[in-house]
Amino acid sequence: MSLIKSISGFRGTIGGKPNDNLTPIDIVKFASAYGTWLKSKTPGPKKVVVGRDGRMSGEMVEALVEQSLLALGIDVIHLGLSTTPTVEMAVVFEEADGGIILTASHNPKEWNALKLLNEKGEFVSGEEGKTILTLAANEDFNYASVDNMGKIIDNDHSLEKHIKAIVEYPLVDINAIKAANFSVVVDAINSSGAFTVPALLKAIGVSNIKVLNAEMTGNFAHNPEPLKEHLTDLCSTVVKENAHLGIAVDPDVDRLCFVSENGELFGEEYTLVAVADYILQNKKGATVSNLSSTRALRDVTEKQGCTYFASAVGEVNVVTMMKNQNAVIGGEGNGGIIVPDLHYGRDALIGIALFLTHLAKSKMTTSALRASYPAYFMSKKKMDLDGNISLDKIFTTLEAKFGQFPINKVDGFKIDFDNTWVHLRSSNTEPIIRIYTEAPSQNEADKLADEIIAIIGTIK
Repeated sequence: MSLIKSISGFRGTIGGKPNDNLTPIDIVKFASAYGTWLKSKTPGPKKVVVGRDGRMSGEMVEALVEQSLLALGIDVIHLGLSTTPTVEMAVVFEEADGGIILTASHNPKEWNALKLLNEKGEFVSGEEGKTILTLAANEDFNYASVDNMGKIIDNDHSLEKHIKAIVEYPLVDINAIKAANFSVVVDAINSSGAFTVPALLKAIGVSNIKVLNAEMTGNFAHNPEPLKEHLTDLCSTVVKENAHLGIAVDPDVDRLCFVSENGELFGEEYTLVAVADYILQNKKGATVSNLSSTRALRDVTEKQGCTYFASAVGEVNVVTMMKNQNAVIGGEGNGGIIVPDLHYGRDALIGIALFLTHLAKSKMTTSALRASYPAYFMSKKKMDLDGNISLDKIFTTLEAKFGQFPINKVDGFKIDFDNTWVHLRSSNTEPIIRIYTEAPSQNEADKLADEIIAIIGTIK
């Protein structure tokens, strides 16, 4: 069991002992630290947006977080079941001082987390996160008197506002989508996507919708990370239903991937590539993804006469570089789309609307659109971190073996070979090391990943 405290929030498994897992005591402590930090920023009353995904522990975590904030004298704008991008946008809609999203994203059902937002609806900065961590460690809280406690403000219109903003986004073409008459299968993974994705699809003109795993129990029908090995039911249903495409989201609806009409994955790496291609055809500017994302985004960007930039892994790092480079589109290769003139957060809903507009205007099948992009294949593997072997030792061993190739240490350890690359880094969300490779074929990508894993396995 695990508890991970990071500058972007607090994540852990439910149950067990305090300070080892995400227990009620830890939840109250972390929510109190965030609220205390928020109160210290500026004088005056404060209000915070709180929303959650469909996890089994969601209602319990939500109650503890909200009541902790009330005890500090902070008003809570209660969204209940929602999505990460909706909470982010609600902070701005409601002119709140911050927000907390209760979700462990792609992690299995036993996990939950508190993701922390600032007044812009963006993740808190590294320095702000460190301050909150210190407050939590010292339990340096001062709760309000009974006359000054906060209040709950129910909110059931933020998703409607979110979808309205997408419908009105200039590059979303509802007429083109309606004319295409798309048939769509959605894997909602027993969470918030079950009601938010169909609502978005209907708003942009899609009426033929079949939803898999639509019961919002939080008891996920399969591993919730939207990878090929977890989406076999979606792939087969797309073919069975003769649908134009399939859509898969993660439990908090900030990651997105598609399935082509032939049952093959479009590839979560190519979600961003396709949306960026459409954006750049209509609006020139820089693009950004992280070091673990496909080279195809760079190729598509340069084909449009624009410049691509790579950031360190992590949404906050991508957003920082997007702002620095005034990027028109960015995101991460895990299917995270960031459209900056909507909001600076990964958002599967705007991603769906832009992708379907692009697909409709292209007059192609989903598989043909995928075939129009440079062919790269990626392997994404992971290893449990052995406490006896440090990352430094792993990186030193690899540098000694592959030192003749360009090596990037900005975020973890990346080796750029002639037509392949490998990127190793410790996870921000799990006690593992992630090993990403990319090559001109799947076999080459898998072989390179296995070679690196084998080398690590020999380290004593």
